[in-house]
Amino acid sequence: MLEIKNLSKNFGGFTALSDILLNVEPGERLGLIGPNGSGKTTLINCISGLIQDYQGEVYFNGENLNSLVAHKRARRGISRSFQIPKPFTSMTVRQNLLIPLEYAVRADDLQGISIEEQADKIIDDLDLNEKSNQLTSGLTQIEMRKLELARAMAVKPKVLISDEAMAGLSSSEVDDILKILITLNETTRITIIMIEHIMRAVMSFSERVICLDAGRIIANGTPDEVIKTPAVEKAYLGE
Repeated sequence: MLEIKNLSKNFGGFTALSDILLNVEPGERLGLIGPNGSGKTTLINCISGLIQDYQGEVYFNGENLNSLVAHKRARRGISRSFQIPKPFTSMTVRQNLLIPLEYAVRADDLQGISIEEQADKIIDDLDLNEKSNQLTSGLTQIEMRKLELARAMAVKPKVLISDEAMAGLSSSEVDDILKILITLNETTRITIIMIEHIMRAVMSFSERVICLDAGRIIANGTPDEVIKTPAVEKAYLGE
């Protein structure tokens, strides 16, 4: 479904990514880990189109996306959440979902169901029913994280990239987000790429894990295989 070929990105003299090769299968749950500065966010920024001046190629369902800006990639089916949620604070939770449903979703993907009904379904899936008509400025931390995922889901993606959706949450709140993501994957077969520093969350969620360090993939395998890789231990713990 998603194919990355020889993807590299430099910021001046700093190499953020170097010759990344990656394939992601339909319906897969993929974990992306690595220490701070390893290139995780740069990689998803290149995939989603937030960064376009990279070297290499990004393919989605066989189509080369290099010439497409972010909103056109979203319409193709690639959506992502952000580490720092930035909803429209003057709007309600429901209104925040109506915007992407109105402007970022192709009519065929709505399947004849009104955007209002679509918004209510996503709100129910993310357990935000009681906050539907509340301004986002009054949301708690976990509610804000759920809304960020809901906004990403509102564009009807085939691939959802979850960028540290659990940062700053308690253990029980992490479990809540995990349950939501796993349920979304199992019920819709949407492909989910999870970027997360909370290792127990990544390992319990992922069918496969990729570890980046200094802009390169240093491990690619099952959670058990990756966590036992000497290069991964070195990247996190040092020699």
